[in-house]
Amino acid sequence: MPKPELSRRIFWDVDFDKLDYDAKASFVIERVFERGDVPDIRNCRRYYGDEKITEVLLNAKFLRLDTLHFVSAIFDKPLEAFRCYTLRQSNPTLFPY
Repeated sequence: MPKPELSRRIFWDVDFDKLDYDAKASFVIERVFERGDVPDIRNCRRYYGDEKITEVLLNAKFLRLDTLHFVSAIFDKPLEAFRCYTLRQSNPTLFPY
């Protein structure tokens, strides 16, 4: 299958031309869902498939709250199923004053 067409701006800190989409699948999927736009997410879903993406995102150590709610709605998974949600609950932040 040909490489997905993703925006270069998502991977600003790595060499985009040497990016291995299969060996670094978790990195690519997390980065696309965190910083990509709708066409990037669609291309990622076509390349990896929903099963692989769900597995990676359920085991991600960190996702922003808006991304977490977005992914939860897309794949119809409860927030409690995500590892990053349970980690966030067990490490509360300080109260803002």
